[in-house]
Amino acid sequence: MADPQAAVAAPEPATTRTRIKIPRLPGDIMIYPMIAGLLINTFCPQLLEIGGFFTAAARGGANAVVAAILLFVGAGISFKATPAAVKTGVVILIPKLVLAAVLGLIVARVFNDDFLGLSSVSVIGAISFCNMALYTGIMGEYGDEAERGAVGVLFFTAGPAVTMIILGVSGLASIPVGTVIGSILPLIIGIVLGNLFPFVRKLLTPGANPAIALIGFQLGCSMSLANFVAGGLSGILLGLVTLFVVGGVTCGFERLMGGRGVAAIACSTVAGTAMTTPAALVEVAPQYAAIAPVAYAQIATAVIVTAVLAPIMTGWFNDRFCRKGD
Repeated sequence: MADPQAAVAAPEPATTRTRIKIPRLPGDIMIYPMIAGLLINTFCPQLLEIGGFFTAAARGGANAVVAAILLFVGAGISFKATPAAVKTGVVILIPKLVLAAVLGLIVARVFNDDFLGLSSVSVIGAISFCNMALYTGIMGEYGDEAERGAVGVLFFTAGPAVTMIILGVSGLASIPVGTVIGSILPLIIGIVLGNLFPFVRKLLTPGANPAIALIGFQLGCSMSLANFVAGGLSGILLGLVTLFVVGGVTCGFERLMGGRGVAAIACSTVAGTAMTTPAALVEVAPQYAAIAPVAYAQIATAVIVTAVLAPIMTGWFNDRFCRKGD
């Protein structure tokens, strides 16, 4: 006779499957594809030359993808931004761009374009950008309506045009006016089309994230771990300067102008798209070709440093200095 207790104790067949959960990171839409491309190019670069659509996706023109990103992003920007949101965006954007220009000029003029391994291209290219996806996520938790809406103003840093303008005006590089206009034209076209035709906005806006993932993969395929070794410590320094030095000054300016300072810290980040700046700059100013690979690595490291630390610092600052009733 079968033992009834044994029947009860018999284990049930496993029907559930173990799922691998990939941790979410700020800016992971770009970071994960970038890491994938980096690993392939480091350990199996011949795979990238296999041909066909895969090689086109890995080695294709990054500038065309950047133009698409600007078009998609512009389509989501509304003409009807509130005055408070515009004010907040301008208040946190101006000191960020001014500091990018000043620090870049100091590196170029005083330190002969080499301050602890950092060049004016990496300094200006990193600091003048803002990780808007990260900013939106942080402000969704800590920001008010005006601070969340300020991202519409920050979108105007979403391309290499700002860096080109700073370098051109400062005399560090000769940038044709047509190149500058062409760099922001896709963004302007997107804004106009998105506001005039709502169906175009719905059509274009969802394309931003896939395009960002593709540009991340392309950028990763253009680098190797050797780049990170070459620019690791200086890239960490660049990220810390962006968050603590630039963020601290910008925070003080925002509070002086009547704001809370939270948005200033949240925008003191480096966007993954900033890595497109050295390549775009080399096309119009070939004298930067020698430092472009190191600038790639430094900016990439700064992206990760600010992505990890900015949410922590914003939350701490909000809890410490922006409590209700203060």
